[in-house]
Amino acid sequence: MTLSDIDLNLLLLFHRLMRERRVSTVAEQMNMSQPGVSNALAKLRRRLGDPLFVRGPGGVVPTPFALSLAEPVGQALAILHAALHPETGFDPLRVTRTITIGMTDIGEVVFLPALVERLSREAPGIALNTVRDTSIDLRHEMAEGRVDLAIGLLPQLKGGFYQRRLFDQRYVCLFRRGHALEDAPLTLAAWSEAEHLVVVSAGTGHGRVDDWLKQRGVHRRVRLTVPHFMSVGYILQRTDLIATLPEQLALQLAAPFSLSLRALPLTLPAAPIHLLWHARVQQDEGNRWLREMVIDLFAESAKKTQEKKIVRKS
Repeated sequence: MTLSDIDLNLLLLFHRLMRERRVSTVAEQMNMSQPGVSNALAKLRRRLGDPLFVRGPGGVVPTPFALSLAEPVGQALAILHAALHPETGFDPLRVTRTITIGMTDIGEVVFLPALVERLSREAPGIALNTVRDTSIDLRHEMAEGRVDLAIGLLPQLKGGFYQRRLFDQRYVCLFRRGHALEDAPLTLAAWSEAEHLVVVSAGTGHGRVDDWLKQRGVHRRVRLTVPHFMSVGYILQRTDLIATLPEQLALQLAAPFSLSLRALPLTLPAAPIHLLWHARVQQDEGNRWLREMVIDLFAESAKKTQEKKIVRKS
């Protein structure tokens, strides 16, 4: 006899009869009739060549052969159950691992301080690593499991990813305290005529600001162009340049670099900032725990914002 000759359900029935010793109880547990249980037991008897159970006071009594089978069958079923119903037991206080998040330099300024502070309390064994989407193929790295999450304005992550909107990023004007525009009305003419610091952050979606301005014929005097946001505070602090920046970044830079923040004289489309993860980790307990932490820390109107799978568009 080979394993292919045995129906797994018959072994489950055998295991429960060994435990309960009553056909009526097993029938109820397995949603079967008592004749159904008797027929299944007869089939198992024929397969194994042994009566397995005989009538006894108040139920059935296992034969010596059935007793010899009881432990190995029970262990095998327990192993199968554990494999099919894994209990990861994810405990943030005990887990030790490195989590990699794809984000821009804006994200590092806006998100990392609060995230590191929270992790140090709730998951001290977790180390963070960040990567730039401009320096790697973020889609491939997330699909391969080398990057756990991504945060930001990342339009290149489409089919195969889930996303949760955190907030809509507005744009504001930033310049040094004492600038000529600080106490003057910030009209569209004054904003256009001032000398601008422009950040061309490829691959983040923030370049849409320039596209939007050009489409509407809005011109500005660009004095300096840089490829990232990290130098903006230092430059604005010592020059008369002004910059149009995401509001959350401007709020972080204003105090340390003695900068003033003003509303723009025109309305730019807000940038939707998302938390994104690959479909392969949708059910991963650790990844879900981290996502919930990010949402709790940064999402606006979190109860109204639901995660959704991104549909691939041709």
